[in-house]
Amino acid sequence: MPQLCLDRFSRWMLPLCIGLLLAGGVAEAQAKPQRVVSLNLCTDEMLLALGDREQIASLSFLIRDPSLSIMVDEAEGLPLNDGRAESILFEGADLVLTGTFGQHNQAALLKAQGLNVMTLGPWTSISEGREQIRALARALGHPERGEALIAEIEATLESTKDIAAGKPTILVYDRGGWVSAANSSLNEFLIHMGFRPHHEALGLPYGGVARLESIVVAPPDYLLVDEDAGMAVDNGTALFSHPALMSAVPLERRLVVPGKLTICGGPSTPAAIEALAREVRAKVR
Repeated sequence: MPQLCLDRFSRWMLPLCIGLLLAGGVAEAQAKPQRVVSLNLCTDEMLLALGDREQIASLSFLIRDPSLSIMVDEAEGLPLNDGRAESILFEGADLVLTGTFGQHNQAALLKAQGLNVMTLGPWTSISEGREQIRALARALGHPERGEALIAEIEATLESTKDIAAGKPTILVYDRGGWVSAANSSLNEFLIHMGFRPHHEALGLPYGGVARLESIVVAPPDYLLVDEDAGMAVDNGTALFSHPALMSAVPLERRLVVPGKLTICGGPSTPAAIEALAREVRAKVR
């Protein structure tokens, strides 16, 4: 008798259970955004890497600039936006991705109009990058793609641990003498590889402009520069060819990595780590 009751109960409950499972699947499918708009180069690249092509309503116009974007080909054929919140209001977006640099007003306006806005800032650490990837992958309905990207980053980090022997000092040096803050993900990659950031010697733990005189007096063992640093096209890039800087840190002690690999954290990160590792293995002695 108990088994008979159980069998009858199971037969009665089975359709209900199936219905609940199907309803859950439908709800999950409905929750996945169908029209995603990106207003920022970094969110463009993350969206292309983690979302479905069919989910993308538009990307920022920067994604088509080959001097900045690593995903020009992937963005081919997709609509572009002008980055203005007013025009986005008419795109029917159910998720808008923005950056933090200069986009606060756009984000505030879109939120005020009831749009779902997700803001992704520059990575300040590897752990923050992992969480950002996971958060966006979940929001897009593809958490497994986030984990796959994180695993790729972890694998490149594992293969580049302490490859710079002797703890040499290094300074990430951008056009115009700009130095980023020591607590950036790029500096964390360099520390992981065995370098010591040169910020403290210049009195710039939070970044800023490093005077040429300061670097000449207390030069780092190595500079990390963009590949465009070898072309003096304006005052900002002419600094790299200054005779005093050439003497303090000659070309053979400058690690060169394409800037478009380091602008954003995300799908470009494994390639950035690998490019940096090639330079380290070739030049650091």
